[in-house]
Amino acid sequence: MQDKLKALTQLQKVDLEIAALRKSSEVYPRQTAELEKELAGAKSAVEAERNRLLDVERQRRTLEQNIVEEKDKVKKWEARLAEQRSTREYAALAREIDIAKKANQTMAEQVLELGKSLAVVREAVKVKETELLGRQDQVGGKLRDLQAKVASFEGQVKELEGKRATSAGKVDKVLLGRYDNVRRKKMPALVTVVNGTCQGCNMNIPPQQYNTLRVSQGMDVCPNCNRIIHAPDAADAAAK
Repeated sequence: MQDKLKALTQLQKVDLEIAALRKSSEVYPRQTAELEKELAGAKSAVEAERNRLLDVERQRRTLEQNIVEEKDKVKKWEARLAEQRSTREYAALAREIDIAKKANQTMAEQVLELGKSLAVVREAVKVKETELLGRQDQVGGKLRDLQAKVASFEGQVKELEGKRATSAGKVDKVLLGRYDNVRRKKMPALVTVVNGTCQGCNMNIPPQQYNTLRVSQGMDVCPNCNRIIHAPDAADAAAK
């Protein structure tokens, strides 16, 4: 019985190492996602400024095209102006020409303002692109560090899993099956009973069961949490 307990104790030791390692690595996916989110935010900022630049350029082109069309229209109207025979028709056409010229003037002023805006937005694009390059270098370095940690973690887990396979091979098959069933639900699966109290669930076991454990120095199942239990001095004896 002591050999069985010793083999199971060694197996659980490896399982606890694996569990602790996996627990410590849980932060890696979250950190990676945060870094990728940070980088995506910087890229979005650049994209937003580039879109703003395209929008301003589109507005200016539209206005410049409208000005050209309006100027052509004014030229045609001015050519027709001399052909007008009635004073009323002449005055109406002259008024339309004047309105068109004023509209052209307003659009020309808007084009100038858009030109100033373009300079500002182009500078903003450069700033955001520079920030993105810096962020890519910074985040890229952190991501590489994380990838190295993940690779190290995977190597350690692989090594421990090999160690576990060796340890599991030394455990009684029936006992191993019971242990694995408990392990999948709760860890540790193998615990001591101190002064009649299961150290897994902190509940008292029946006095007779506790006395039997102490006398037999064997193992049993906690009636409260179903963990495999043993007396503390049984573990000491198994370790010798």
